[in-house]
Amino acid sequence: MFPDPGLVDLIPKALAQAPSSKGPLGVAVSGGVDSSMLAVHACYWARAHGITLHLFHVHHGLQDAADQWQHRVHDLAHQLQVPCHSVRISIESKGGKGVEAAAREGRYRALAQLAGKVQVSHLLLGHHQNDQAETVLLRLLRGAGPHGLAAMSPVSVRGDLCLIRPWLDVSRKTLEVVADEYAAQTGWYPVADPSNQQDHYTRNALRGRLVPELDDRWPAWRANVVRHARQSAQAREILQEVALNDFDTLEPSADKTSFALARWRTLSPARQSHVLRYWLHFHGLPMPSEARLHELIKQLRNLHALGHDRHMRLRHASHIISCEKGRVCLQGVGKTGC
Repeated sequence: MFPDPGLVDLIPKALAQAPSSKGPLGVAVSGGVDSSMLAVHACYWARAHGITLHLFHVHHGLQDAADQWQHRVHDLAHQLQVPCHSVRISIESKGGKGVEAAAREGRYRALAQLAGKVQVSHLLLGHHQNDQAETVLLRLLRGAGPHGLAAMSPVSVRGDLCLIRPWLDVSRKTLEVVADEYAAQTGWYPVADPSNQQDHYTRNALRGRLVPELDDRWPAWRANVVRHARQSAQAREILQEVALNDFDTLEPSADKTSFALARWRTLSPARQSHVLRYWLHFHGLPMPSEARLHELIKQLRNLHALGHDRHMRLRHASHIISCEKGRVCLQGVGKTGC
């Protein structure tokens, strides 16, 4: 039966978890199975509820067939009778970032720009169970902590855009069956990305080498790993609450750029570490490596009891962490004083 009622119902359930919006709704569509089927099902639901739907496509220019994919997405939009907006971007991997990370960041920036032009604040993304399970494995292999193992959130906010992933518990196989039914009815079929077969990309290497072994030995591994991500997300929320409460006891400045060293020293070692991560994340800074964080903690613990030490100046990203008059300070490079 098409559209699949179960897949349609997951869309309003996911939207109910997001900040409310009475404006139009967007769908990011690459042209692949997952995003295109999300666009089709979202169209059925939005039309039934009188909601305007927009499709957004980002042309990365990384594949020879990218122009064809763009045309295919616009053909789908024409078939669904909804507006489609696309933009072409260039991907440059700088600052140690690989092509995958650079493409991901470029895509989100482009989607935000497209959404802003038509006043869309809520964007549906087609990530599914396979994507979520692979993300958890990749983060585990890279040494991510509890925060990272929560993987992709069903609802997250990035700048002015609310990102919604209604199908994180839906398998790719389910979506492929639905896509075949849609193609049989309409003649429109999704694109295939040849780069998915190139295992010099990390995620593709995982899919081609490790995933088949897991499928053979533990057929239900994806559902189990995705459940682990949900549990990690719950643990992340609890840890966030603990960190916020702990930080509030540190006599923070109004802008949270400094706190009392003596108060920090009253926390247990684990909470000292955790609240420092919270502090840096609050200011939008990347998480330090484990060795770097240990060095910071070591220096803070070895300071004079009253924190009078102008020689402690530890650089982190674009900022300096120092301690003056008993207060641990975070300031931009070139600035002085807490």
